[in-house]
Amino acid sequence: MNGLSVTELCCLFCCPPCPGRIAAKLAFLPPEPTYSLVPEPEPGPGGATAAPSGTLRASAGSPGPWKLHLTERADFQYSQRELDTIEVFLTKSSRGNRVSCMYTVLFSHGNAVDLGQMSSFYIGLGTRINCNIFSYDYSGYGVSSGRPSEKNLYADIDAAWQALRTRYGISPDSIVLYGQSIGTVPTVDLASRYECAAVVLHSPLTSGMRVAFPDTKKTYCFDAFPNIEKVSKITSPVLIIHGTEDEVIDFSHGLALYERCPKAVEPLWVEGAGHNDIELYSQYLERLRRFISQELPSQRV
Repeated sequence: MNGLSVTELCCLFCCPPCPGRIAAKLAFLPPEPTYSLVPEPEPGPGGATAAPSGTLRASAGSPGPWKLHLTERADFQYSQRELDTIEVFLTKSSRGNRVSCMYTVLFSHGNAVDLGQMSSFYIGLGTRINCNIFSYDYSGYGVSSGRPSEKNLYADIDAAWQALRTRYGISPDSIVLYGQSIGTVPTVDLASRYECAAVVLHSPLTSGMRVAFPDTKKTYCFDAFPNIEKVSKITSPVLIIHGTEDEVIDFSHGLALYERCPKAVEPLWVEGAGHNDIELYSQYLERLRRFISQELPSQRV
């Protein structure tokens, strides 16, 4: 989340305040796209495969199938073989924006990244916790159309959830919702409305106002991203992960959500970790593995 001047804050919270404007100012930093979707080559004469003539950004009406093409900025850490295992497709949200998705953890990523930049992380994480990772780009990120907004966040994750359920036939009790930073906003919203196997909140925020003004004690009608008001409605087990030295979203946000969440399990407070380096600590993977491979199965018995 970017810093705001006094003048900008005055303009931001002028009367009447607009939640969408607050959300856009405080939260969204879509990067230049680090990937595109290339049409799968069609068989030529005699069964030969015709190579695509270049990189083509997918259009909303195009059915696919697609292949993922990464730019150098994606910094992909694996080989072409691993890249070819990533399945990509386009779907549409209820607000009319196409949403770019990957193929069972439904992962809502953080700010200032897109699917291209997250691809290596997803492959590594899925391998280490023995899960499929299904992710999507928010409106205005990557090749997803539209613009970033709070309402679009909720519509985007709904589209991803429905695609996961209908395209792959995944049962809700096999889906783990994982949100990181700004991604905790759609994750909490969806989890408050649908029951799933579990929820992971990684460096979560309580609300937009509480990030901008740390002394805020109540939720105003114009507040954006009110996780603190929704988390108590989650009926699935919730693992909260937060660094004690988080310089973007203070550690107190994780603590407050933990206290308000009736289904919270033992949290992971990573001593000395900031906002963007929790994954580098060994206890991060250890806690995720234990939660998914031991604690969740035991609750199903």
